[in-house]
Parts: sequence; structure tokens; C-alpha cells
Amino acid sequence: MTKARVSALVLMLCVLLLQGCATLGEIARTLTSLKRLQFRLQGIGDFTLAGVSVEGKSQLRDFSVADGIRLLAAFRNGSLPARFLLNVEARNPNDGSGGTTRTISTLTRFDWRLLIDDQPTVSGGIDRPLEIPGTGKATVIPLRLELDLYEFFGRGGYDDLLNLALALGGRGGDISRVALDAQPSVSTPIGDIAWPERITIVSREFR
Repeated sequence: MTKARVSALVLMLCVLLLQGCATLGEIARTLTSLKRLQFRLQGIGDFTLAGVSVEGKSQLRDFSVADGIRLLAAFRNGSLPARFLLNVEARNPNDGSGGTTRTISTLTRFDWRLLIDDQPTVSGGIDRPLEIPGTGKATVIPLRLELDLYEFFGRGGYDDLLNLALALGGRGGDISRVALDAQPSVSTPIGDIAWPERITIVSREFR
């Protein structure tokens, strides 16, 4: 092998090594950003029960007679489907301050399971990737949820089910009764990486 070919080979190996180091450095920064990404439940909105709006109501007598008849009929048929919007806040504190590198985290998957009063119910994910910019400000992840309250809490009776719906989606709704058991995934130079353990997302604090 000529000296020219040897020099070219050495140069190529150096380039590949530098590229590899750059990729490893990018992966390391991504993993650091991943550890700092945080989540919190913001609130519940657009709550309906068997097609009847619960928003702005705080007690059973706030429902009209027609709505009461509709809800009771659904309960007697063994079904009280609830639909609502659960807003989750995602915060990326990698804003370039405090020695951090400002980065954008792309959430590629967000596998979740809904807990109400610590009881597991329905599960799901997100429809498309979501960018969470490194600004320190929260980005809202809107989750449209559907579940049958009768299926999971029907043993409590009609009044208890309506009171649960009012507590969650009515006036002054109590978001503290709700949690998400979740496993987020973010994109990296070597593919998507998921949290090593599932996390429990609540409203009281970012986690």
C-alpha cells in the first residue's frame, strides 16, 4: 500500500472517529435533557356524561329534568360514558441557563394509563410527535379521553357516579383525584428512547 493510500485511510478513520464522538456527545446531551423533562396535570375541561355537559354544575339539582332523565336512562342501561379533555403540562428546563444547553425535546410517544381515585381505567397515547422547546415554560399536551364510569365505578350507585362526574368535571373540579401512569419517549440520534421506568403524573407538582 502506498503512502498516499495510507494517509487517506488514516484521514478517513479520523473523520469517522470525530463523527462518532460528535454523535456520542449529542446522545449524552439528549439523555441529560431527557432526565430534566417534567410533567404535571393542568386541569380537566369539556366534561360530558352520556352526552350531558357537566361543566358549571356542582350538585345533582343543577341538571335539568330532561338531562336527569337522560342520565338515569343511561345508568339503567348499564352505561355512563364520560368524555373530557385532560391537559398535561410538559416542561423542558433546558433553556441554556445554569450551565445547560438549550435544546428542543421531541416527544415521540406518550403511553399513558388514567387513574381515578388510584383505580386504573383506560389507556392510550398521543397521535403525533410534539416538540417541547427549551424555554422553561410549560407546553400543554391535550388528551381527549373517553371511559365508561359505570364500567369502573358502577357499584357505587347512580348518585355516587354523578357525584364523581361533578367532582372531576363540574364547577371547581378536583383534579387531585386524577393521575396518569405514563412512559414518555423522546427522539435521539440513535432512535427513540423511553423513560426507563413509568412515572406517575399528578397535579400537585412537576415530575
